[in-house]
Amino acid sequence: MSNRWSLVIPVKTLVAAKTRLAAATGPHRTRLAVAVACDTVTAALACPPVARVIVVTADPAAAGPLRALGADVVSDPDRGLNTALRTGAAHAVRLAPGDAVGALQADLPALRPAELAAALTAAGEFDQSFVPDALDIGTTFYGVRPGLPFEPRFGGESRAKHLGGGAKELRLDGIDSLRRDVDTPDDLRAAVALGLGRHTAAVVAELWPAGPPSH
Repeated sequence: MSNRWSLVIPVKTLVAAKTRLAAATGPHRTRLAVAVACDTVTAALACPPVARVIVVTADPAAAGPLRALGADVVSDPDRGLNTALRTGAAHAVRLAPGDAVGALQADLPALRPAELAAALTAAGEFDQSFVPDALDIGTTFYGVRPGLPFEPRFGGESRAKHLGGGAKELRLDGIDSLRRDVDTPDDLRAAVALGLGRHTAAVVAELWPAGPPSH
């Protein structure tokens, strides 16, 4: 089977993005959110199995920079995260019905293309699969083989929801950057330790020369 993937990345309206980082980032929160999304998209596009990245967003402030990186941007119908993902997936299937389809969270600023490639290679062995986040509560990636129903269950305790939906949990060694989503200052510190992408690194260096605050 061809291991080619379309990846769908949902990007919230920036006024709603990264609210748990608001106290630490102040007026720079939206800049940080755009930078994190840019690094996620950049890493995904640099991953050999990824044929295309489809960003689903309703925010032109995010759409412009992400389109400039090479993402295909489609409009978010604004009916929740999983609806946004299904909208992007339907677009992906129209473009390339023979490719696998995956959903990737937009807040992975340390993502390494090689680690994403390892997960996608493993995902190609299962009808549907997912990668849990670093806390083993949420999900950072969900994917299906070509032609199969795309049924993401993101939000809240999505690891349990994906398991309940019959998806195979991918517990691979050496994919820490794929599991490290960023919602809080402590998450951001952990991502800094893994090594940030250049967009996020530039914002973090400007905001916090000594590193992100711990609380």
